[in-house]
Amino acid sequence: MAAATLRPALPQAGPEQRASLLCAPKHRVAAGGRTRSPSFAARASLKSSGARASIPKQWYNLVADLPVKPPPQLHPQTHQPLVPSDLSPLFPDELIRQELTEERFVDIPEEVIDVYELWRPTPLIRAKRLEKLLGTPAKIYYKYEGTSPAGSHKANTAVPQAWYNAAAGVRSVVTETGAGQWGSALSFASSLFGLNCEVWQVRASFDQKPYRRLMMETWGATVHPSPSEATAAGRAILAADPSSPGSLGMAISEAVEVAATSADTKYCLGSVLNHVLLHQTVIGEECLEQLAALGEAPPDVVIGCTGGGSNFGGLAFPFIREKLAGRMSPEFRAVEPAACPTLTKGVYAYDFGDTAGLTPLMKMHTLGHGFVPDPIHAG
Repeated sequence: MAAATLRPALPQAGPEQRASLLCAPKHRVAAGGRTRSPSFAARASLKSSGARASIPKQWYNLVADLPVKPPPQLHPQTHQPLVPSDLSPLFPDELIRQELTEERFVDIPEEVIDVYELWRPTPLIRAKRLEKLLGTPAKIYYKYEGTSPAGSHKANTAVPQAWYNAAAGVRSVVTETGAGQWGSALSFASSLFGLNCEVWQVRASFDQKPYRRLMMETWGATVHPSPSEATAAGRAILAADPSSPGSLGMAISEAVEVAATSADTKYCLGSVLNHVLLHQTVIGEECLEQLAALGEAPPDVVIGCTGGGSNFGGLAFPFIREKLAGRMSPEFRAVEPAACPTLTKGVYAYDFGDTAGLTPLMKMHTLGHGFVPDPIHAG
């Protein structure tokens, strides 16, 4: 994660600027009746940046503030807008509600905050050596999400997804993973709430990253290389190409197939969907508070790497809220891999999120749901 302030050394922000960074909604509530010692991540945050931050008590939903709402997701067979019951084979009711809600803020359950405390708030670190190397007058900050037990930002949504499934009585969750970060995060979260976890990992990545598979298995997950013989979708792909390197779209097809045909199993996704992006906004909310604590002016540029959008959205969405409200005016820059250039070379159209066409149709920048990237890019 990176938030870059591209102004030369500026005087500290005045009270009005600091207040704009801390513009919490009036209905946001503070946690009471609990005394907690600072987590490792909190201590690291203080040491690295001198910026105090608290763990957010609510997730922010950007959809509520968009002047033009995103086009609706469509049923894969009827091509009609989804209704909540269409998603019930895949997700528990609360995650469906979060997927479709236009509420501005959603309360974070205390049980989820208890787990977040293992690593949140995460450090906001000034990249002084990078500034020196570049010879730039800019101040460059990055929000470091690697302090989670699974080593990435993905745990920010894996934990609530696992908790909501467990609370709904679900026994098993299934998912896909590319490089393995999402699979690791869901395996970790599942182990906390007593869920069985099954992961389909892109075959090229499964072969390239054995230790990521071992991490998932250490947390109790079962990991399949995708395409696999375990599903009809996988068998069909292998019949057409026995040496297929796999793709994230293929792995999604396999996981969705299992969830849709198993009564006690639900599907979890690590990016793309609204409820996933919602959970990730803890990143940007903390960043706003940390910049304010440092006395920094609002950033000129907010940058994030972008695949399915959870990394970029988690950092950027709270800043976009502030821009829409006229309280700051940063530019937002999404950076994507040339191996899978959906934003820069894709077409904006309705498409499936998986190879077999089992998922809802979503309006997206797409290279085609049959696109298979070079194995160097497992996603």
